[in-house]
Amino acid sequence: MKKVLMRGAFFALITGVLSSCSVQKGTSAKSVNLPDKKEVLDVSRRANQYFMNKWPDTGKEIVGKKVWPSNLWTRAVYYEGLIALYKVYPKKEYYDYAMSWSEKHNWNMMRDTYTRNADNQACSQTYLDLYEIDGKKNPERIKFVKASIDSMMATTKIDDWWWIDALQMAMPIFTKLGRMTGEKKYFDRNYEMYAYTKYKHGGNGLYNPKDKLWWRDKSFVPPYKEPNGEDCYWSRGNGWVVAALARTLEDTPKSDPHYQEYLQDYKDLLSALIPIQREDGFWNASLHDPTHYGGKEMTGTALFVYGMAYGINKGLIDRETYLPVVVKAWNAIAKDSVQPNGFLGWVQGTGKEPKDGQPLAVDKEPDFEDYGLGCLLLAASEVYQLK
Repeated sequence: MKKVLMRGAFFALITGVLSSCSVQKGTSAKSVNLPDKKEVLDVSRRANQYFMNKWPDTGKEIVGKKVWPSNLWTRAVYYEGLIALYKVYPKKEYYDYAMSWSEKHNWNMMRDTYTRNADNQACSQTYLDLYEIDGKKNPERIKFVKASIDSMMATTKIDDWWWIDALQMAMPIFTKLGRMTGEKKYFDRNYEMYAYTKYKHGGNGLYNPKDKLWWRDKSFVPPYKEPNGEDCYWSRGNGWVVAALARTLEDTPKSDPHYQEYLQDYKDLLSALIPIQREDGFWNASLHDPTHYGGKEMTGTALFVYGMAYGINKGLIDRETYLPVVVKAWNAIAKDSVQPNGFLGWVQGTGKEPKDGQPLAVDKEPDFEDYGLGCLLLAASEVYQLK
């Protein structure tokens, strides 16, 4: 039976065994070579082209254990990444691919307009982006998005986001609508639902202010423990929160009464990631138990890169502290995950905890590969803008 480590001993282990895990002490941002912009684009284009070649029909159903329409959340995350790439590298082929996908789904939600499920609504982020990219001249692109969100707001129910992935899938929809329409109600409801997840779900909320990390859902709130006795903080789940907060901060006005709380939660979460970055630049699937399916994992790592690089670019976090962390992680992804043909290795399949989709490998194809690419492209879009 594995010896259970006390919290202090655990972090002593992290400090001793992974002393160079994120950044060697004393590493200066000035001594870090920024990733070459051309190479960042090459990695992005190569991975994206592999996917587009594999899926030429944007409306084709995804067949696995079940048959899924192609506007499910996994594909929606891919298009979020594609649009982010398009904004820094406006290749018409990318725009056309996203437009085709949106049109084939009639700009509507998975499982129709009046769903309350964040996963079903995630596709809305791309619809809203395409509406804005073309100068807000095509209201049909956001007709169903607005109807879906307004139908939620017609009730007093605010407990829909019971799993932390939902924050990334839905929060940016509310804040985009708020910015585009100028209606404060979207920002207000966004916070109400976020606060319920943070403070109420699972008993006392899914956020642990002591560790500055998030439990995936109530199933992982203590007394649940990882094999080493630590709390279970799933890498990609916390990556979803990082992305949600970055995208929320992008559209929420600084005058909003909750902007500073979003910002502080974002900063705190990022600070918690620094001492637990792996020596090779990745983060483990289980953030506080490196022995529980420890190893390279691309999706959580890419989302952390996205959030950190975004913060550096926007001046929200300290460049000196975070640039070495970002560059180390991005270089690991570019070197070890993105294969010469564009296939992405070390991608954990769908699930909700460290053990799902394991073991990972550089040549193992996950059950869904689209969202992994979306995470990569989100990261690349911000790494490309580093100066």
